[in-house]
Amino acid sequence: MAADPPVGGPASELRGRRTECDVLDRLIEAVRAGQSRALMVRGEPGVGKTALLGYVVEQASGCLVARAAGVQSEMELAFAGVHQLCAPMLDHLDRLPGPQRDALRTALGISAGSAPDRFLVALAVLSLLSDAAERRPLICLVDDQQWLDLASTQVLAFVARRLQADSVGLLFAARKPCGDMVGLPELVLEGLCEGDARALLDSVLTGPLDARVRDQIVTETRGNPLALVELARGSTRAWHRAQAAPGPAEDVAEELERSAGRAQARGGLPAAAAFLERSAILTPDPARRAQRLLAAARAKRDVGALDAALGLLVAVEAGPVDAARTAEVEYLRGQVALMQQRGPDAARLLLSAARRLGPIDADLARETHLEALGTAIFAGDLENPGGVVDAAKAARAAATGTQPPRLVDVLLDAFALRLTEGYIAAAPTLTRALELALAPSGVDDGRRLWLTGARAGAITALELWDAESAHVLATRLVRDARDSGAVARLQFALNTLAWTHLVAGELTTAELMIDEDRVIAEATGNPALGNARMTLAAWRGHEAPASELIEATLREATARGLGRTVDFAAYATAVLNNGLGRHHAARDAARQAFERDQLGYGPFVVPELAEAASRTGDATLVSAALEWLSERTRVTPTDWALGIEARLRALLSEGEDAERFYRKSIARLGRTCVRVELARAHLLYGEWLRRERRRVDARQQLGTAHQMLATMGIEAFAERARRELLATGETVRKRRPETPGELTFQEAQVARFARDGLSNPEIGVRLFISPRTVKYHLRKVFIKLDITSRNQLDSVLPSDPGTLRT
Repeated sequence: MAADPPVGGPASELRGRRTECDVLDRLIEAVRAGQSRALMVRGEPGVGKTALLGYVVEQASGCLVARAAGVQSEMELAFAGVHQLCAPMLDHLDRLPGPQRDALRTALGISAGSAPDRFLVALAVLSLLSDAAERRPLICLVDDQQWLDLASTQVLAFVARRLQADSVGLLFAARKPCGDMVGLPELVLEGLCEGDARALLDSVLTGPLDARVRDQIVTETRGNPLALVELARGSTRAWHRAQAAPGPAEDVAEELERSAGRAQARGGLPAAAAFLERSAILTPDPARRAQRLLAAARAKRDVGALDAALGLLVAVEAGPVDAARTAEVEYLRGQVALMQQRGPDAARLLLSAARRLGPIDADLARETHLEALGTAIFAGDLENPGGVVDAAKAARAAATGTQPPRLVDVLLDAFALRLTEGYIAAAPTLTRALELALAPSGVDDGRRLWLTGARAGAITALELWDAESAHVLATRLVRDARDSGAVARLQFALNTLAWTHLVAGELTTAELMIDEDRVIAEATGNPALGNARMTLAAWRGHEAPASELIEATLREATARGLGRTVDFAAYATAVLNNGLGRHHAARDAARQAFERDQLGYGPFVVPELAEAASRTGDATLVSAALEWLSERTRVTPTDWALGIEARLRALLSEGEDAERFYRKSIARLGRTCVRVELARAHLLYGEWLRRERRRVDARQQLGTAHQMLATMGIEAFAERARRELLATGETVRKRRPETPGELTFQEAQVARFARDGLSNPEIGVRLFISPRTVKYHLRKVFIKLDITSRNQLDSVLPSDPGTLRT
């Protein structure tokens, strides 16, 4: 752990670096005081970066010091840098949470296992450093970061951004920060000033030097310390890289292929991609070369090198003709298009790939058909060639696969029937698909699937107006994503689960899901999903932020051809405007989404459309919505569907019939977890009673609606109920939903998870922070809420009024 001797003498004798040393002194003191710091020391070769790291070693008395350095020859070895840095701490691996421990052991080659998720590896390193810092403040030094392997760069950049209340300092030195390191706080090193450069030069000279030569050396080296020393010694800081270019050699190609397999088993996809590409180049047999190029393209796709993947696919097509390989090329092109958020292009490519696979592999073809259909559905491409209708027709024409049918097969049949023959024809198959998805063994065995399992099951549950099943499947999706560490899936799962909490009136819990998605996005550099956040703002009735989110979503979705997301925005617009009493705008927005009839949208869109159309005197449109819904209740008579159907009949009725339907709507919805719609049923009934001049009865319904809506935080609709109550002569004050006193958002998250019984390590895993940071936040929570233990959190934190829990 000793520092390398710096150029020009010991670190304590650094020339011209007093300002830089002061910065490093403050960093060390902050770490000793229990704070975390991350810093990138940046500058050209020889400017003194390594010397400053040596200075830190000398000054860090009382601290643990761990060191690593990037090595050019190890850049393709996944987690090589992490192994260097963490080696002195690996005896404490057993203190980590199980999934993190297993992922890090596999990544470092300590134990065998399936390829670990890089996010779990990053969490493991974060926890390991935090644990080491519990004993003594920890300083981690990483030199030559520009030569660090990609996996280690991603992990250490994640750690640098997630350290908070840990006594850990992370210092990187690089010529130019690259990859995920860009954006860290920087200390930029320039050449020495003229006076200091002259002094350093004089200190290493062994004899007299002409003043003009000295001046020329100082000028030409621009004060670079290493250049000054090397020129003075009469030597050359030149690096020579020579790489042989051998001809085709199958033995070398095979060894590279084996190396790729070993790298991939350790989660080193970038290394695997590089090995496979080089292996393909050295392969003499054209057919085998094409297969290796295809494997390299898959690896490039998985690491996000999408343009490189497309380039390799062009090379694959130059090889011998092979039907299966041609289908795979098209499939991969569709996957890349999907990752690039070119939904319509992706759907058309995947559909073409599915058709090509039909004569070759029926099971694989059906999986690809489902992926193509799901992509078309989410793109909202209803009528164009290769869009939803074409994909559904092609799916129906596809050959049957494994018997008995798998979940993927039943889902494919259900969605294809729904889109080609309508709801009544599809209802039995949709019901069967939901049964399979809810079964304990509802995990499909498909080799590559996009819209399956709990994800497609949740859409199926919404098609069947089954909120409870949708919540169960979304919860399972979140749990599975957490257990596997698949953060991209976790983002989608959290947003799906947030929707089930929204309809339950649990806006606070939904916000936690949505903000956890944002935290993951910030930690990984991936975009956050905006649909649930936009809808949450609309339900709360926050006009300015909701309108801003809706407009931004519309712009992005329109530019990318994502019609389903456009409909999400239309639905959110309808919710916002119905709450604010702008029913014409709500009607027009809801009608747009209603007419496109996207899968799973009906339970959300129909109530908005019917209310807005009724308030604007458009009975024809209310009748159209009722006809649409009645078709479904004939074969899917759930309480949710029947409750909304009764509401629509009430809106079209008068007198005793209207009252009977309002009461029936409240009774049906009261048996469900869809508490938002129950509250609105009370509101609509109360508004009708007031118009009938039955003030006493109206006050009871409006009071219930106001209390429910205000408690949920559905502020615009709650204000509607308050105004109606005032019109009945009732006195009522504006009420704001309860919020924890002065807690920050992250403190509130930590407090709620602690209230629900999660340990500090478990909370850390959920929020991507270290257990020590969790402990730090909890101390602040206790002080702000004037409590002394976790057991008291339940009495001081507000609970959501609904019944759904993750």
